[in-house]
Amino acid sequence: MKLTLPALILLLSLCAVCIGAVASSGLLVVPAHAEIPNHRTQVFEAEAFAAAQAEGRPILVDITASWCPTCRRQGEILGQLVEREAFADLVIFEVDWGGQRDTARSFGAQRQSTLIVYRGERETGRLVAATREADIEALLSSAYGDASGVY
Repeated sequence: MKLTLPALILLLSLCAVCIGAVASSGLLVVPAHAEIPNHRTQVFEAEAFAAAQAEGRPILVDITASWCPTCRRQGEILGQLVEREAFADLVIFEVDWGGQRDTARSFGAQRQSTLIVYRGERETGRLVAATREADIEALLSSAYGDASGVY
């Protein structure tokens, strides 16, 4: 079967539309950060988040998308940082921008690649589209306060 250029363009466009529809429907939730060890992340669930807040835990909410290059870079950096002893007790919740957009918006996020840090119920900082290791490390550290214990 010989495809003409317009037919090929139409076929590729239909494929892109179908893939986009499935991804944004929430039927397909793909973990975006293969770089972060699986034992460190969990898909966001309101009950687990509320429990971590009630326990006063340091929490990272990572609003991400599998197709996002900025998110991938953040994942590489986070994957290295969370293996440090300083962040051993950090609880990481991943929010998929495509499949959990309402949840992302409930955090006030306007886009993917948003990182939000809490100490218990108190938000200690957030970054959007940040890819400098020092900035992300400082954000994570904000959940731990300074030496005086002030958060």
